[in-house]
Amino acid sequence: MIAYPLPDDAINAALAAVRFDADGLVPAIAQQHDSGEVLMMAWMNHDSIAETLRTGRVCYWSRSRQSFWRKGESSGQVQMLVEWRVDCDGDTLLLRVDQQGPACHTGRRSCFYRRAESGGLQVTEPVLLSPDALYGKKDPSPGF
Repeated sequence: MIAYPLPDDAINAALAAVRFDADGLVPAIAQQHDSGEVLMMAWMNHDSIAETLRTGRVCYWSRSRQSFWRKGESSGQVQMLVEWRVDCDGDTLLLRVDQQGPACHTGRRSCFYRRAESGGLQVTEPVLLSPDALYGKKDPSPGF
């Protein structure tokens, strides 16, 4: 297991390997470290990557709010970094994490809870916590 936080030279080396898009962002896939379950996809920028590697708590960039989004800050469903990886092209990140509770703003464990079948989309995962219980409101924004 890797010890986070990382020292500045390791953070700088990691950041140098990332190819950000025109908006300064890179997609990041969050995967549960012990089960391999794919939990969610979100965006990161230079500073959110640096913060994640410095603290060990996953921090994304919210495009809708134009601000940092520290996973769990409003829901309590914290995501701790176990391992940070960058793909061969440097344009996608894989965050192996320890997710506490649901990762999805709908209250499901994973954001990937709908499967295409012959009858259309089928829901594959139950709601673990209602959005109201997670966020204190009925309809959380898609930016969560």
